[in-house]
Amino acid sequence: MSSGGGTKAVVAALAANLSIAVMKFLAFALTASSSMLAEAIHSVADSGNQLLLLLGGKRARKQANPEHPFGYGRERYIYAFIVSIVLFSVGGLFALFEAWEKFKDPHGIEGPWWWVPLIILVGAATAEGLSFRTAVKEANQLRGRQSLVAFVRNAKQPELPVILLEDFGALLGLLFALAGVSLTLVTGNGLWDAAGTAMIGLLLVVIAAVLALETSSLLLGESATRSDVRRIEAAITADGTRIIHLRTMHLGPEELLVGAKITVARGASGAEIARTIDEAEARIRSSVPSARVIYLEPDIHRDGDAQPSAVAERPAG
Repeated sequence: MSSGGGTKAVVAALAANLSIAVMKFLAFALTASSSMLAEAIHSVADSGNQLLLLLGGKRARKQANPEHPFGYGRERYIYAFIVSIVLFSVGGLFALFEAWEKFKDPHGIEGPWWWVPLIILVGAATAEGLSFRTAVKEANQLRGRQSLVAFVRNAKQPELPVILLEDFGALLGLLFALAGVSLTLVTGNGLWDAAGTAMIGLLLVVIAAVLALETSSLLLGESATRSDVRRIEAAITADGTRIIHLRTMHLGPEELLVGAKITVARGASGAEIARTIDEAEARIRSSVPSARVIYLEPDIHRDGDAQPSAVAERPAG
């Protein structure tokens, strides 16, 4: 994982979730609150997800070989997609199952430890808030003028968007749990606890679906951003070379494949063509360091040749 900020956000979230999970399991053991159990499993799932992101970052650093000549950069996308599956199954579906069981047999929160869930939920919200703040601070260094929503949709590094969504979901989940537990304590009706658990489950299913959609797009192979495409075009045409067509694709978060057909002068010698290509590649790498793999095909310009759009970056929304 090349981004220190991404690693920092993942480690901060992991530390927060491990400590929070222990506290939530303690609260469940003392009160038998289904909301607390759902939140505890949620924290366990999040902790496992952060470990998966760290593992994906480590595996992505493996060197290219004949079997995988373009390297292992997409390992980070694969593990981010696995995160969405874990969040959906271990987090969302378990919470919905627990809510269903509680709806069938509602019971209030009784005993001398009724106050424990409230203290733990407030403490957990504080820890999650600090983790979310760390993720936002690191995202701010990368997103430029994009909104956070646009950053989550367009980022090529999967770790920060995943952590942002997980932490935001954790904060909302804690709010649902706090509402369910509080109303159960006030009314003595366990249906409020079940409702809070169901809201947590639905929230996790929605977040998992969003993550799956975003990471599946990365797995399919997204093009470079508009700004990178413009820099590549400017680098190629700096000496008067014309672009017949240009294609880009991310092999990993910081590994970009560039393929283009460019014009060369009629009657140019092989040495002249090779020099034109070498100089264009050098300019591309200088302008866009992530362009690791570049293939430039020389051709003679013909009337009617046109350059299709090389990128269709998704608008935020």
